[in-house]
Amino acid sequence: MTAVVGGVYAEECLEPFWNDVYGSGGRAAAALSGWCDDLKLVTYRASALADGLENLSAIYGFPIDGPDVRDAVSFRYIHSLDEPRIAPRPDSISVHPPIEVSGDVVLRFGMLEGDAKVAARRAIYDPQSAFDPRPFHENGSTADELALILNAFEARRLTNETEPERMVEALIEKQDASIVVLKLGGHGAIVATGTSQTRVPAYRSDTVWKLGTGDVFSAAFTKFWACDGLEPAEAADLASRSVSVYASTRSLPIPAKRELAALDLSPVTPSSGRVYIAAPFFTLADLWLVEEIRQRLLDMGVSVFSPLHDVGLGTAQEVALRDLEGLDQANVVLAVLSGSDPGTIFEVGYAVAKGKPVICLCQNMRDEDAKMPEGSGCLMVSDLVTAIYHSIWALA
Repeated sequence: MTAVVGGVYAEECLEPFWNDVYGSGGRAAAALSGWCDDLKLVTYRASALADGLENLSAIYGFPIDGPDVRDAVSFRYIHSLDEPRIAPRPDSISVHPPIEVSGDVVLRFGMLEGDAKVAARRAIYDPQSAFDPRPFHENGSTADELALILNAFEARRLTNETEPERMVEALIEKQDASIVVLKLGGHGAIVATGTSQTRVPAYRSDTVWKLGTGDVFSAAFTKFWACDGLEPAEAADLASRSVSVYASTRSLPIPAKRELAALDLSPVTPSSGRVYIAAPFFTLADLWLVEEIRQRLLDMGVSVFSPLHDVGLGTAQEVALRDLEGLDQANVVLAVLSGSDPGTIFEVGYAVAKGKPVICLCQNMRDEDAKMPEGSGCLMVSDLVTAIYHSIWALA
């Protein structure tokens, strides 16, 4: 029997639009549906999400077990890279007694409204905590073989180490893990056992839907390592490929191994360089978008030149030359073309003439207005997160 134990939550996103019931547990079980024997989802079954739980079970064909609770938790996003607005606030969510789950293979996620005590032959643990990740064994969970899948923040909190290689060594030693998969964003992941460390890449996608990509990675690793018996590095590579497919399509379950291995995907190549933000900043909406783009890029370790932040307001004589100097020093331009601001159009043309890659965020824009940027080789995208990621990838 294969069990997924994790939260099922309401999810809303404004752009691109999304309004559904998944959460880590629901999405991972959907990703595994049809692939693992006797699959079931175990969660706190909120009465307010009864219809969503019924839909998950009916669409993907797995039973849903677990204690019934009253209150539901919801996650709201402006875009899929946004920090979620969680309701109720995490510090006011009712915490319930732990769920006990046993099985041959158990994928366990951290949850906001409780915990899971696991007994498994093979357990996969993804803490999924932006606040306080807890060790797998702390609550009495046991496994003959344990695989930890976590990000750098979670690894730092659990080990007090700062270097990725030391993090995974400490996790194997102190957390009694057979395998550690440390996810490093655009730098891929380190897959470590007691005797080896292997790097697997992240892969690009045509569009980028970030919501739930970590759930899909953990589910795919569970299938290929715990259920199919592949080596950890191969399982992690197939999980990374599964994420690329999901980020482009939002479709579940994950594809078969043969289909994933045959895909001609481009690995993400970490690189350095600077992104120039070409955008109007005349209204509150303009200012918010420039601030959001800049902060998301900085959060991912990218150097940014923003005329709003690095030059500011002033006369034409005061700002034009400094903006052009910023363009000359940048490697990639991310342009917000909605509204067809003349200054932004000028910056796009200047960058094209200089041979720099230009990523254009085009929303609510006439085809005629997009003709010159599109015809001159700019990449035209319609959502913010895709624009941000393609700008980073163009630095390579």
